Order: sequence, then C-alpha cells, then structure tokens
Amino acid sequence: MSSTRTLIRGGLVVTAADEIHADVLIEDGRIAALAAHASAVAEGWTADRIIDATNKYVIPGGVDVHTHMELPFGGTSASDTFETGTRAAAWGGTTTIVDFAVQSVGHALREGLDAWYAKADGNCAIDYGFHMILSDVNGSSLKEMDHLVAEGITSFKLFMAYPGVFYSDDGQILRAMQRSATNGGLIMMHAENGIAIDVLVEQALAQGRTDPRYHGEVRQVLLEAEATHRAIQLARVAGAPLYVVHVSADEAVAELAAARDKGLNVFGETCPQYLFLSTDNLAEPNFEGAKYVCSTPLRPREHQAALWRGLRTNDLQVVSTDHCPFCFSGQKELGRGDFSKIPNGLPGVENRMDLLHQAVLDGHITRRRWIEIACATPARMFGLYPKKGTIAPGADADVVIYDPHAEQTLSVETHHMNVDYSAYEGKRITGQVETVLSRGEVVIDQREFTGRAGHGQYTPRGTCQYLN
Repeated sequence: MSSTRTLIRGGLVVTAADEIHADVLIEDGRIAALAAHASAVAEGWTADRIIDATNKYVIPGGVDVHTHMELPFGGTSASDTFETGTRAAAWGGTTTIVDFAVQSVGHALREGLDAWYAKADGNCAIDYGFHMILSDVNGSSLKEMDHLVAEGITSFKLFMAYPGVFYSDDGQILRAMQRSATNGGLIMMHAENGIAIDVLVEQALAQGRTDPRYHGEVRQVLLEAEATHRAIQLARVAGAPLYVVHVSADEAVAELAAARDKGLNVFGETCPQYLFLSTDNLAEPNFEGAKYVCSTPLRPREHQAALWRGLRTNDLQVVSTDHCPFCFSGQKELGRGDFSKIPNGLPGVENRMDLLHQAVLDGHITRRRWIEIACATPARMFGLYPKKGTIAPGADADVVIYDPHAEQTLSVETHHMNVDYSAYEGKRITGQVETVLSRGEVVIDQREFTGRAGHGQYTPRGTCQYLN
C-alpha cells in the first residue's frame, strides 16, 4: 500500500491529559506528529488529504469495552450483527469495541472463542477485540484461561446472576480469580445475587406482577450491593484484580469506593442508561417499559447522582454501553405477561460519546474526563493503550472530528443501530460526530458513511495497565 498522509488542521485536540490547539499529521494509519497551529513545523507539512477542524474538537476514537453483537439470549439473538453494530459504533464516534465471546456449559473456551472469531471476521467496520465469558469453570477451562491470555484475550467475565445459564457459584468464582491472579487476566463480574433474585421473580409472577416495571423491583439494589461486596472479598482472598461491570446503584458504588480506599485493585464501569434513564422508563404503559429491560436494571432517578459522583472521584473509571439490542416487535414482546421472559438488553453503542458530551455541557464531568472515561481508561484497563484511546505519535490514527455546537435529536428515525426503537427517543443533544478515521481511513466523512465491512481488524490485547 502506498504511503498516504492526512492532515487535520485547526481543531482543539482533547485527550485525557491535555487540551491543545494543534494540527495532527497522520501517516500510514498512525499519528505521525502534532504541532501548534500556524507554527513553522505545522506550516511545513504537506498531505494527500487535509481536513479542516476549525471550531471543532479532535478527539481519540471511542473505546467501548462492553458490547454484545449477535448474542444469543432467551431464545433469540441480539439484533445487531458485527457488521451493523460496528457501523453504528463508527457513526457514534467509537472506533474500537471489545465484545464478549461466550463459552457454553459443557464446551471448551476455545470452541466459544472460535465461534465469535467467525462471526466477526470480515464483517467489522472498526477494530475489535474479545473478552471471554466463563459459563463453566472447571479444571480444563481454568487451564485454557492461561492460553487465552497468551493470545491477547486477557479478560474473563463471570456471572453471579442467571442461574442455569451463565451463573458461577462462589467456589467457581474463587478458582477463576486465583487463576487470573497468576496469569495476569482480569476478572469482570456481573454482580447481582441471582439465586435470591430468582426467588423474588417467582414470587412476583405468582402474585400476578408481570409488567416490565417488576423486572427492576425484583432485582433489588441490595442484591447488587451484596454481590458487589462478595465479589470484592473473593478477589481479596484470591489476591486478584476485579472489574465490576454495569454498576447501577448507589450502594454498589459505595462498596467499590470502600475497596478502593483500601488500595485494592478494584474497578467499576457504568453505562449511559444508568446515567440518563430510570425506573420511570421501566414503568411506561402499554408494555413500552419492556424496551428498557436490562440487567443490572434501571434504578430510581436518585441513584444517578451517586454514579456521576463516582465518575468524578474515579470510584467508577469507565463508561461502556453494554450494547445488547433486541427489537421491541417480536423480541421484547416475548415477555408480554411475564417480565422474566423479556430479553435483557438495550441499544446504545451509537449514543455513548454524544450523551457523555452532553454530560460535559450539563456540568457532570469535564471535557478531559469525557475522553478519559470513554477512550483512554477503557484502553488502559484492557491492554489497548497507547495504540488506542489517545492522540499521540505512534498511536493508531483513530480520530474523531467532533462538532461541539451541532444540535441533534436522538431517534429511531435517524440512528444506525439495527433495532426498531431508541432508548433515548426525542432526547435533544448538543454535539455531534462529523468525521471519523479508523487507522487513518475515513469511515465517516462529514456525516456520510464511507467505511466498509472488513476494514476493522481483530486486535489482541495486553493485560490491564492499572495493576500495582
């Protein structure tokens, strides 16, 4: 391939560490150099393509480390394929996803991983990596963990929820954590007491409480907090780091904060749905609440303040989407008359960067913190930095030209996710992705998709870069 040079001129470069008025030179898919506007260095640069970023932000491509493309769940599958889901991610300014390969009970990790390699290969518009879901912790799967870490699958998700599907008991969790303590892997935990939740589900349905709102009521805050506490103590026993996914409740944040105050390698992620939506959405009439069924569930609005505070104080480090879309028609509707049969998951991979920019304008976080929680920290947490997550010489040229003044209204009519509703229908946002480069290739050009399936490359990962 011949050498190509792209020059991004006139923008404000925003990273987790800096905000600088600089021009960015891209060569052969990587950031070659940055130089101050109108400096002798920048004026001397020539390029095949010049992008004018005047009055715009130049930011790293988003890194979404929690997606579920094509995930089988509850007798159906997530409605976004790797092709449609990664295209939507690009539209939203995300240039790397880390999706979850699934081990089925009774099968090897390798079998599940190979199935996910096959689903994604040749179909992704942006770069991608994988975590591994452990559904069956036993002697052979524990040994396999070592092999996966060696080939760049450096994180493993366990579930304290979903008995009979993904659930692991405390003994299995401890064994997996002990293994990760020696092989450098990071355990990701879905922290909800699934055994207790199943009792409450059964009781609610027996009392005729079948509407979507009861999904949130049975999955109680205390059962998230208890599981978070238990996961932390098991990690302490194992001497292993822990990353708690989709934290939704104030009391769970408090458990993470307490652990971090002790200097433990415990990390937390939340998602836009917990920051912007609430049980008010789950209670929407005519079964509309089913659109908002996900686990952990949406919480009463007052929990949002604790989540924003956690993001500001770094008790929560990452905002991912847990993108797992199911259409309302034909998929969410499987749970009419029984909330426990509603497929769990929300669409959001396209909305994350914009919603977090709105949070900057609303005063919840700073501009640099926006980039930190959406780009830099997820890349560091999962061994992708500085290849991903920043704009610096040598980094992949995953770059977004972001218009902080453009106004848009989020809607199913305009989004690119393969799902028949928007979780944020009608929400007005200031800020919009204008142009996106993935490894130097323009995949969104002035709000037009110019990318292609197959451009995205599988990206093996190093280990977590925060472990002391």
